Order: sequence, then structure tokens, then C-alpha cells
Amino acid sequence: MQNRVQILGVPFSTLTFEETLHKLEQDLRGTTPRHIITANPEIVMLAREDAAFMALLQDVELITPDGIGAVWASKYYGHALHDRVTGVELSTALIEHCAENGHGVFLLGASPQSNALAVQNLRHRYPNLRIDGRDGYFKETDLPEIKAAVRGFQPSLLLVGLGVPRQELFISKHKSELNVPVSIGVGGCIDIFAGVVKRAPKLWQNLKLEWMYRLLSQPSRWRRQLVLPKFVITVLTDKNRKK
Repeated sequence: MQNRVQILGVPFSTLTFEETLHKLEQDLRGTTPRHIITANPEIVMLAREDAAFMALLQDVELITPDGIGAVWASKYYGHALHDRVTGVELSTALIEHCAENGHGVFLLGASPQSNALAVQNLRHRYPNLRIDGRDGYFKETDLPEIKAAVRGFQPSLLLVGLGVPRQELFISKHKSELNVPVSIGVGGCIDIFAGVVKRAPKLWQNLKLEWMYRLLSQPSRWRRQLVLPKFVITVLTDKNRKK
């Protein structure tokens, strides 16, 4: 398919941030459910170990390079990506577009307190925004209630922050019956909207060191960060790379 580059078997979109945003703004007005993934090395390496998850990634409408790792790796696969298209920046831009155009937004995930704070903060920031939410602390038996809440609200944008791979599996399994035009797995973005977790300062973002800032501010993430050197080594030793 056009506008994609395969990185360790995962098809990343080659669209710029502005091109991606324009495409999804159009999709928000559509009737076909779209599943968007903002992928980092953790997702790529998980897919290499889980054939079912890799098959899910092959089937989604769009995978954007959430981390600098994918941008770095792309040069070895014949099509250098322009820059990251991160979940938090993409979600923020889409929420703003929804507020300006009357589209509803539903936040699914995070703790009850964080979810409520995120909804409250976004309502304050965008007074015209139609938004609702539900925390991610639910069981399988709660699913009928969750799905009824989403369908009843009829959002154009569903942001699911249940962690990888739970959020991707949830969207893939339920997107047809939820019938939301655009659904995105957003990891910890709901906590950021709530103000519970802070993004890296602009300087760290510009230096492409957000991952290091998160590690320094949340040392408990060190185990997750071990995937980064593994990703680098796998790319450099991949027989399918072009350079």
C-alpha cells in the first residue's frame, strides 16, 4: 500500500503530522470506523513476539511513528520518515478540531479520578467541546455497560488509554459495533490531559529525548525502556533492511 514503510514487519505511515491530521479530520466526518495506532519500539517488538498482535497491526487503517525510534529506523528501510506523529499531539489537535466542528469525544481509560479530571480540564479548555468519559478500571462483565455508554454518546473520536496491547485489542474487537469514525489507542495521554502526568519540557521534546525524561521522572519505567536497545540491535541486524 502507498504511503507506508515496513519497519521490522510493521507498516508505518509516511504521512507528515499535518497530512495525518488532515486525513483524520476528514475521517471524523465519515461513517466507516477507523483504527489508528501511534506506535513506538515497544509495540514493534511486542508484535514480533506475538503473531496475533502483528496480524492486528497489519489490519489497522493507520500506524503513526509515536517515538523517535521509528523515525530513526525508517532510514534503513528505504523511506526516511519526516518526524514523529505522537499520540498526545495528534489527540490534542483532533480534540481541538472536534470542539470547533461539533464532533463528540469520548475518553476511555485511566483511573476514575484521572479520567474525570481530564474530561473537566478539556471542557474548561474547549467550552464548545462535547465530551464524556469512562475510566479503564472495568472487568469483562462491565463491557456491555461500557459499549452502551460509548454508543449512546455517539462520539466521532474515541481515545482509548488502556495500555499496550489492551487498548489496541479493545478497539480492534469492538470498533464495528461501537461504530466510532476514529478510534486511537493513546496510552497515558488521558493522565496528561488530567494534569496527573507532565509532558517533557519543549527542550527535551526538541532534542528527541522525551523517553529519557519519562525515565528520569518515572524510574519505575526502566524495565520498559530495555526494549529500546533491543529494538536498535534488531534493526541493525535485520536482513530485510535496505541500508
